[in-house]
Amino acid sequence: MSLVSAASLRLVGPGAQTSTDAAGRSPDELRTLAEQAAQDLEGAPALEIARWAAQTFGDRFCVTSSMADAVLAHLVSRVAPGVDVVFLDTGLHFPETLRVRDEVARTLPVNVRSIRPRLTVGQQDGQYGPRLFNKSPDDCCQLRKVEPLERALSGYDAWAAGLRRDESPTRANTPVVTFDARRGKVKVNPIAAWSQQDVDAYIARWNVPVNELFKQGYGSIGCWPCTRRTKAGEDPRAGRWAMFEKTECGLHV
Repeated sequence: MSLVSAASLRLVGPGAQTSTDAAGRSPDELRTLAEQAAQDLEGAPALEIARWAAQTFGDRFCVTSSMADAVLAHLVSRVAPGVDVVFLDTGLHFPETLRVRDEVARTLPVNVRSIRPRLTVGQQDGQYGPRLFNKSPDDCCQLRKVEPLERALSGYDAWAAGLRRDESPTRANTPVVTFDARRGKVKVNPIAAWSQQDVDAYIARWNVPVNELFKQGYGSIGCWPCTRRTKAGEDPRAGRWAMFEKTECGLHV
């Protein structure tokens, strides 16, 4: 399959239909699949985990990416060219993040779906007051990330995320495959067992796009109002919501 062009980047607004026509498996079937796969694939290479997901779910499988890097999108594209890559375009991303998204759409054999919240940032300010991310970051994340993801995943039975066990204590027990009971879908974490050194080695070997902010002292990259540079020795995610007792946006809990 030839490399896709920038035309493969689809901006999906809040009113767009995101589901597919094909009927999926029942939640009970998906739970059984996930539980068995979690046992069978623990310790397996990341590419094998991605291949299992692609072969098991076909078009009803997608990748999610924050565009901190394109490691997961690249990995899955090796076994599933043309796979959908879901990016949550919150309207509050750093320009560097959007550049990674556009480069992924331009250079990798994937279909980037850029999902927007129901409200623009201006509309959200008008309804909830300005700078909701400062007053209630959980509510802001719900509006700009969690709800859009629920909508984006409506047509899939399974989704892949780039969670790693070494990223933070809250992710230390991340399984390679699990059943996402809240959404009724299988969640696949192919690189859960990778270290940062594994990620760096993959990026170097395959020349994978990476967010330039990592070179500027950021350990983890989210929306610009809620992300700061990390200090030497800090947890990579210490720069996220640093003024709040908050470590996750809600997508993975």
